[in-house]
Amino acid sequence: MSLNRARVLDVDPLLDDPKTRIVVCCGSGGVGKTTTAAALGLRAAERGRKVVVLTIDPARRLAQSMGIDSLDNTPRRVKGIEGDGELHAMMLDMKRTFDEIVEAHADPERAATILNNPFYQSLSAGFAGTQEYMAMEKLGQLRARDEWDLIVVDTPPSRSALDFLDAPKRLGSFLDGRLIRLLTAPAKLGGRAGMKFLNVGMSMMTGTLGKLLGGQLLKDVQTFVAAMDTTFGGFRTRADATYKLLQAPGTSFLVVAAPERDALREAAYFVERLAAEDMPFAGLVLNRVHGSGAAQLSAERALAAAEDLDSAAAENLDEARIVDQGDGKAGLRNSPDTYDSSESPASETPAPDGSDEGSPAATDRIAVTDEHQTATTDEDRTAATDTDRTVEQLTSGLLRLHAERMQLLSREQRTRDRFAALHPEVAVAEVAALPGDVHDLAGLRDIGDRLAANRPELPETTLEPGA
Repeated sequence: MSLNRARVLDVDPLLDDPKTRIVVCCGSGGVGKTTTAAALGLRAAERGRKVVVLTIDPARRLAQSMGIDSLDNTPRRVKGIEGDGELHAMMLDMKRTFDEIVEAHADPERAATILNNPFYQSLSAGFAGTQEYMAMEKLGQLRARDEWDLIVVDTPPSRSALDFLDAPKRLGSFLDGRLIRLLTAPAKLGGRAGMKFLNVGMSMMTGTLGKLLGGQLLKDVQTFVAAMDTTFGGFRTRADATYKLLQAPGTSFLVVAAPERDALREAAYFVERLAAEDMPFAGLVLNRVHGSGAAQLSAERALAAAEDLDSAAAENLDEARIVDQGDGKAGLRNSPDTYDSSESPASETPAPDGSDEGSPAATDRIAVTDEHQTATTDEDRTAATDTDRTVEQLTSGLLRLHAERMQLLSREQRTRDRFAALHPEVAVAEVAALPGDVHDLAGLRDIGDRLAANRPELPETTLEPGA
């Protein structure tokens, strides 16, 4: 099945629908999720909606594209929007989001204890899954404020796109897990009971963990979990709530991929996972698709023509070498009869009319003139040959470049066809590869236009006579 016959994704109805409140752009790293999310947010805003784009991209390209000096954990309005809508943008500050959770669920004294705890600082700054979890937390916060018509989420640049779905559950399970409960137990029991439990029940585990982690780290962990006791239950609860939000009818997932084997394999896996998790899936954005303005010229024909031109250039080169070996009439001037003989040849006698025709000077002038004309002719012929050879070589090079482009197009088409054969139900929008990076609102607007250009063809209607 060809992708040309697959369902076509029309993004405008999705963005215009007031019931659509969250659009999540997901996919493997390096496929253009950030640009796609920003372009969708801009297009929705210019079509009248109040939009906030949440990005987790550390490269900060979104801020540059939107003309903002820097993005942080606070939504900032983007200037230069055409239309009645609004566009706000923000970049997830993972640690700041974690701090906000602590501050919201603990009194000031306990919050200060947690925020200054070394284990918490390590956990909030780079623990596996923390970024994805905090992205879910921030999404839940934004949705709860009910301030924006549409939230567009750029998922973290993880090794696997599935980390966005899995990591919050993993971190929530860790924070609510058995190990945390064991470490928290002494603080919960308190007094002599706590000391007794610590001395009897925890002594062996504490000693083992102390050897593995170090005594100070273990103490930091115990202090952290004791202070976080009141918020442990909230982590999993909020993760579950946000997960249900992602399953709600007002949410739509867009998988972003490049027309490459690994990226589309990851996209296919993600599509299957979304279906298994009952996530609302809108379609696939196929980014950076290559094309050609001379697709009718196949790679095989282009290579054959290039080889013919190379052969012709080689023949012209051989002819040029033959021409270069000719000495024209230069031998007259260098002949021993002209310069070394003591007697003048008969041709050197004066002409009867008194002119110097036939004299040595005239003979030299004739020889020099003939030699110059011969040399000029040879140079012109060689220059013409070189020009022809240069044109042939340039044309051959262009044909070979075209052949490489057509081979690339063929590989991309085969990869897309395999995906379409596996998932014919998936609606697809293609975005052509651009010659450079997107660095301003005009570029984002162009991407949005290209996404919207993937409109389904309307079925032909036949009018009855007299209608």
